Amino acid sequence: MTKPFQFKASDVKVEKRETVFQGFFRMDKLWLTHARFDGREMPVFTRELFIRGDATCVLPYDPERDEVVLLEQFRLGALGRDQSPWLLELVAGMNEDGESPEEVAQREGQEEAGLTFEPLDKICDYLVSPGGSTEMIHLYCGRVSTEDAGGLYGMEHEHEDIRAHVVSAEDAIAMIHDGRINNAAAIIALQWLELNRARLRQGWQ
Repeated sequence: MTKPFQFKASDVKVEKRETVFQGFFRMDKLWLTHARFDGREMPVFTRELFIRGDATCVLPYDPERDEVVLLEQFRLGALGRDQSPWLLELVAGMNEDGESPEEVAQREGQEEAGLTFEPLDKICDYLVSPGGSTEMIHLYCGRVSTEDAGGLYGMEHEHEDIRAHVVSAEDAIAMIHDGRINNAAAIIALQWLELNRARLRQGWQ
């Protein structure tokens, strides 16, 4: 049987690349070819690529109270669907040049929820939509105290309007199972919490 990952980036040839849109985000058009599994080379074809920087997301969790903090805010991408465009999400932010994901996590924790994480547990890194976007998410779970958590946050000059909710872990996990939470970062993090919750409650290492 053949094994996966036989190809590398060097097996792709970009014949031409141009920026077709530059705004808050960027869109490039690429003319490219690449190796095929049958040994031939793919004819030159075009694709549009959404250029978006990496981001960091954190699930704030209090193992003593068995509670999480989830952020409610408007998301344009959910508008027009059969649901509210105000979603329950994680603490999240774009990675700036020179910042580590851990630094982004702490910055966004303060800006979006008034929280500091100690410690931060790495969950995973994942590509959001690799068929057409460059974005990678760095996903964490961060220990917090929810005793005084909750309230209104956000950077007004960035047009953020955020309500931080304190939710029992049980209720948050139920919301991914019944579809009330349907964004990828929150689903992955809460499923990870479901698997690791007992360990974290016994003693976060």
